[in-house]
Amino acid sequence: MMSSGCCAPARSDTPREKTQASPAIVAGGGKRPDNPIFVRGGRTYVGTGRPELPQDGEAPRRPVRVKDFYLEAQTVTVARFAEFVAETGYVTEAEEFGWSAVFFGLLPPDAVATGASPDTPWWVRIEGANWRQPEGPQSSVKDRQDHPVTQVSLRDATAFATWAGGRLPTEAEWEHAARGGSADRRFPWGDEEPDEANIKCNIWQGQFPDNNTCVDGYMGTAPARSFEPSAEGFYNLMGNVWEWTGDLFRVRSVSRMAKMRNEAAAAGGDRTLKGGSFLCHISYCYRYRIAARMNLTPDSAASNVGFRIAFSDL
Repeated sequence: MMSSGCCAPARSDTPREKTQASPAIVAGGGKRPDNPIFVRGGRTYVGTGRPELPQDGEAPRRPVRVKDFYLEAQTVTVARFAEFVAETGYVTEAEEFGWSAVFFGLLPPDAVATGASPDTPWWVRIEGANWRQPEGPQSSVKDRQDHPVTQVSLRDATAFATWAGGRLPTEAEWEHAARGGSADRRFPWGDEEPDEANIKCNIWQGQFPDNNTCVDGYMGTAPARSFEPSAEGFYNLMGNVWEWTGDLFRVRSVSRMAKMRNEAAAAGGDRTLKGGSFLCHISYCYRYRIAARMNLTPDSAASNVGFRIAFSDL
């Protein structure tokens, strides 16, 4: 089934139906980058000295160096992922498993859940949920072509990035781009906290998980180019969907809890995701900050997980 996760659930060891083998992806065989933004590298840092969720490994703030790179202005959309699948015949992991995790507030009235995470019952298992039908067979992406593609695993995101001639960003690159270099700011727009009177991104409004007032206009995902971009031109780095990075997940701490979490993450090959999602709220999941992070097993997919791609050069 699924193991518990507050932001997105991880798959446990369950068999998958190999409907067909996905073809080898030709690097750079797809269309060229979509609105890539040049990011000047140099000395920068990862993390923060003001952690809100220290158990997630937000601290310590540590110096790193990144090379120049490009990062796309928005997450990969449904329409663009559809082009990739049409050209390559790629089959996603959710399609191979035959089910995926769906947030219960998005379910069609006649949807049937076949399981749920015990500690987070708002995550349910829906047979037939995948990128084409994110909430199961009764759903469609027909009216969401400009929204971020969801229900994609690390393998799916990596395959697309390879096809587009790019890769997933590192956590350091993602944070460096979100901060606009080495600036010290909590959000891409500065330190101003978003709320119902100051809407900056697509996060939860109301009382989680049963009442979303949707003041921002969205119950689920918003279009990839909604809300004001950062000064550098990036859309929806905060909220909307969690974004895969290429980095393994690790908490830098000597505490016993951190050691146990690192061991579990290493056993599952967990990767780091950044940015939070439409399900985040300051009272429940304050992870729509630049330093915030989440870990997820690489074969997992959910209603609130997507990606954007980076390029070492163009």
